[in-house]
Amino acid sequence: MAKISLRMFACGIFLCLAFWWAVAQLLQMPVIPSPELVLSRLVQKFPDTIAVHAGYSLMRIVLGLLAAVAVGYPAGVLMGYFPCVNRLLAPVLYLTYPVPKIALLPVAMLLFGVGEASKLLLVFLIIVFQVVVAVRDAVAAIPSETYAPLRVLGAAFPQIVRHIIVPASLPKFITAVRVAMATAISVLFFTETFGTQYGIGYYIMDAWLRVNYLDMYAGIVVLSMMGLLLFILLDWAERRMCAWNQQ
Repeated sequence: MAKISLRMFACGIFLCLAFWWAVAQLLQMPVIPSPELVLSRLVQKFPDTIAVHAGYSLMRIVLGLLAAVAVGYPAGVLMGYFPCVNRLLAPVLYLTYPVPKIALLPVAMLLFGVGEASKLLLVFLIIVFQVVVAVRDAVAAIPSETYAPLRVLGAAFPQIVRHIIVPASLPKFITAVRVAMATAISVLFFTETFGTQYGIGYYIMDAWLRVNYLDMYAGIVVLSMMGLLLFILLDWAERRMCAWNQQ
């Protein structure tokens, strides 16, 4: 993936703010406040209020991501390397993958309550399927002759995973996480409107119900910045761990 410079980021942010300001000046409606008012409110409320909600949302995303990687990556490796495992698990994967995960929220709440467990479960389900499919396909695409040198030297399966499978599957794995992350953030926003008093989703909806548009937009900006931060971290991880794959 091409590296995005700080100048390009700054240009993109400037264009978004300019468009926002132009729309606010054109419509002159309370529902679309100007960006300088929103940013002023964000600076005012971030340290003692918004930061707490953002911390809860980040915690849920990170824990759900870690759980999805811990389960999905090994499952994808096994399905891609062992045809018998793929034949066994592929039907289950194909039957459950197309199910909209947000539709499972009522079931998750009935089984695990309206607390943290159901929210983490939804984030986990969104990411884990993407990871399994991407890693399985990446491992299955490795030519069989690639394993020959290590097998001749008597390498065991863990050594094959370390020296061949992991490097070969990392680019597609990171891409899958990047794609799933946007959906996970969207679903997390929805789940945080139920059974919690902390989280950016709760903060935005609470401000909307109070007709406090400055707070609402401040929460939206923070949610966008969270997504941007996660994407930047994934790009950084890809450049560090997949340097050989950079163009």
